[in-house]
Amino acid sequence: MRDTTPEAAEAQMAALRRMTGPQRMSKALELSVAMRETLKSRLRKQHPEWSEQQLKRELLRYAFAPKPLPPGLG
Repeated sequence: MRDTTPEAAEAQMAALRRMTGPQRMSKALELSVAMRETLKSRLRKQHPEWSEQQLKRELLRYAFAPKPLPPGLG
């Protein structure tokens, strides 16, 4: 399943090929931060009662563990 046309995918690949390794890494980190902030915003709307620590804990779970984290982590 694709969410992009073949033409758009090719344009994206061409842009990535023009980037240096450090530029690609910087873009990947930028996208990672953006996705984390998007998820954090969604979680905050779904659970306005959660503390900042609870939000961070759930972000860790989404990123690294399919099951809830043990109480001592986060």
